[in-house]
Amino acid sequence: MALDDEIQAALVRELSPEHLEVINESHLHAGHSGDDGSGESHWQLVIGASALDGKSRIAKHRAIHDALGKDIMGRLHALAITIR
Repeated sequence: MALDDEIQAALVRELSPEHLEVINESHLHAGHSGDDGSGESHWQLVIGASALDGKSRIAKHRAIHDALGKDIMGRLHALAITIR
């Protein structure tokens, strides 16, 4: 399974978002530090999930990181998160 599919599946399973965009931005960082050549190193998430309502910004980010788990998080160099 491609990493974007794994990211989406984990977030849907754990947070049931009403809105989710998983955007691979690795091509924008080709040749830069953190580019491992896989084409799956730099990601942007746009997410809206009622499971995140009422949490602080840090708590929201922690919930997303926890939902993704150590395996997925260990394969990401950069993760930009926009919460709607």
